[in-house]
Amino acid sequence: MSDTSKTVKQDPEPASQATVAPADDPTAAPVTVLDPRLLIREEGLKGYVTEFKRKMKGGELGSLPVVIGLIVIWTIFQLQNDRFLSADNLSNISYYLSATGMLAIGLVFVLLLGEIDLSVGSVSGLASTLFAVFVVDHGVNSWLALVLTVVTGVGIGALHGWFFARIGVPAFVVTLAGFLGWNGLMLWLLGESGTINIPDEGPVHLFGQSSFFMDQAVIGGYLLAGLGVASMLYGSLMDQRRRRAAGVPFRPTSEIALRVGALAVAAFVSAYVLNQAAGVSNALVIFLASLVIVDFVLRRTPYGRKVFAVGGGIEAARRAGINVSMIRITVFAIAGGFAAVGGMFFAGQTQSATLNAGGGNTLMLAIAAAVIGGTSLFGGRGTVWSALLGMLVIQSIQTGLDLLNMNTSIQYMITGAVLLGAVVIDSVSRRSQKAAGRA
Repeated sequence: MSDTSKTVKQDPEPASQATVAPADDPTAAPVTVLDPRLLIREEGLKGYVTEFKRKMKGGELGSLPVVIGLIVIWTIFQLQNDRFLSADNLSNISYYLSATGMLAIGLVFVLLLGEIDLSVGSVSGLASTLFAVFVVDHGVNSWLALVLTVVTGVGIGALHGWFFARIGVPAFVVTLAGFLGWNGLMLWLLGESGTINIPDEGPVHLFGQSSFFMDQAVIGGYLLAGLGVASMLYGSLMDQRRRRAAGVPFRPTSEIALRVGALAVAAFVSAYVLNQAAGVSNALVIFLASLVIVDFVLRRTPYGRKVFAVGGGIEAARRAGINVSMIRITVFAIAGGFAAVGGMFFAGQTQSATLNAGGGNTLMLAIAAAVIGGTSLFGGRGTVWSALLGMLVIQSIQTGLDLLNMNTSIQYMITGAVLLGAVVIDSVSRRSQKAAGRA
């Protein structure tokens, strides 16, 4: 141990103090230092307000801008058309955001590296086409066809990552080539008809408008809400127990109760509203489950920490012993896999594979969702929940303008303005963090 190391002794119970031996004289009497995280919690509400102000001044905005933006958007559209916040309309928003949202989840991984993947739209269209060819033209079992389709998406993403990580071709160029090439392959497979209708069974039926609890939609919605709340409560208490045993700062039970209570209100209110319409769709359930799983991977596993480390600084990650090439390849493979799943969602919505699958503004909306939701374009900062928040914003804009009979061109302009605003906020936030010494 070097002569600059410190010996810290901390009580297992929450405390704002720690006993530290001075670095310049280990034989001197220990001094008491304050742990700001614990001090904030001991001060109660005042401490949290102080911490919130500090974060705002330091540019640590988190999801606050997008939440405020979403409230503003919903308020404006509700004032213009009182059907906007109706159960049926909110049900449509929750259903149609899932397909593009799956693409956005994969893009979050890529953006965390500070890179971009322009191929996810084409990969999603190719995935729906491959599934249709397997099932309709070759009679493959639909569930086996789903597995083959997703594996193909993962393989395509890994191929892009290999060219980027091993050959050194810029990700922008590799994925732009993929955008063109995979779209061409999709057109070739569809042939002259340009459409392959898919039977409404198996995965297509699962990803369609059906619900796990179609006959008991009310019970199902509340059951899913209760499951989500119970999972958060269990995870929070287990994390508190582990951190207490390790003698490091942990969330007090009162804070856990407040957080779980807030989630419970949001979850059960959402379930109540959706139950007034068609219930909770399979697409939304699978999308939310994917967010929970991926969030755990990014925040709680060594792999997730390596992704953030590579995005934060490649050279530092290499010196820490991280296999940067492996991380890059696997990240693009994940993006390809989620693109394929998103393509299956699109196929479930239309029960067909068409020339328009994955085309149009699908790619731009997926990228916009991740960025608007709070994932930084500069890498190293973001969360998969940004895919949900960003898609809520985008789908709300699209649905609201449809209710007002606005032209598609207006949708593009407004979505573009929101995207620009999100990037400006991200840039200003990073500048503020650097000025505060936190970048």
